[in-house]
Amino acid sequence: MPEKTVAAPRLHRAARIDDAIHAVRERWARRRGHLPTVIPYTGYGSTTRIRVLGRVLLTKQPKPGSRAARTMQRREERVRGWRSFTSVPVGDVSVTIEVEGIVRTVQADRGGVVDTPVDVELEPGWHTITMQTEGSDAVEAPIYIVAPGTDFGVVCDIDDTVMVTVLPRPFLAFWNTFVLDEHARIPTPGMAVFLERMMTEHPGAPVIYLSTGAWNVAPTLSRFLSRNLYPRGPLLLTDWGPTHDRFFRSGREHKETNLRRLAAEFPDIRWVLIGDDGQHDEEIYGEFALDHPDHVRAIAIRQLSTSEAVLAGGRSKLDQLPAEAATPWVFAPDGAGLSDKLSKLT
Repeated sequence: MPEKTVAAPRLHRAARIDDAIHAVRERWARRRGHLPTVIPYTGYGSTTRIRVLGRVLLTKQPKPGSRAARTMQRREERVRGWRSFTSVPVGDVSVTIEVEGIVRTVQADRGGVVDTPVDVELEPGWHTITMQTEGSDAVEAPIYIVAPGTDFGVVCDIDDTVMVTVLPRPFLAFWNTFVLDEHARIPTPGMAVFLERMMTEHPGAPVIYLSTGAWNVAPTLSRFLSRNLYPRGPLLLTDWGPTHDRFFRSGREHKETNLRRLAAEFPDIRWVLIGDDGQHDEEIYGEFALDHPDHVRAIAIRQLSTSEAVLAGGRSKLDQLPAEAATPWVFAPDGAGLSDKLSKLT
């Protein structure tokens, strides 16, 4: 009997409209001479398997005599600020990844995002891989390899945890995303020292920044973290726009999925989960700790100030810990308080 062909799932109407708009924008951009460019993001993995992250956008060539042309600035370095949102993503395009002589070709998704595992043989520590697509230069992406036997790691939220953004306010969210650069964003007091202290106490431990923010702001967030001396680590963000089966992407699902993935990828690591009480971090972390108690060392929640909580739309509904919770919780308004309370538990 001939094998039955499994039909691809039908796209949500919003996704079909979104794809049609992107197709028009892509044709328009290519006619204007825009070229595909891979924007590399920091990846991570074990000594045998890594997670490669990046995005393919169409970007314009610099004008003759312009500063970018004079300095030979690479195309991916010119996609900053609002340009990361106005640049056209290239969906379903082939991307070639090279890791220590291993070459693999993968497909970017509908939004141009590359998020794929690659089998490797690498030593622990930082490495550099290359990514390239049609007509583009090869770009370098950093990859952090976690050593076998590592049993400590940190997963940290970004908005209102490492930086003060009050993200739920529509106008301020727009302002922070499209207008302000990393120089104007406000770091949360003491949080960088808190994270760095844990990394010093646990050399080689991974720190993962998990946020519902869009991949478009990844370069800006990376510069902010570096400028404010946060430990180096990969960003796990999401893509704006409709999915194949819904009108809006679920930020909560994004966090839950990645927490489960980290637990599967690093079964020996017990994570310190860091977030704030302005959105759903307490609920997400609490449920994950109940379902995966062997993968959570502690949960640290930054408490928003009264004004921040009002502007953020209020605090979370969690006013007491679940009776069955075995995971230690600490609460404080800044990094110094969280560090002090967490140190008393260990």
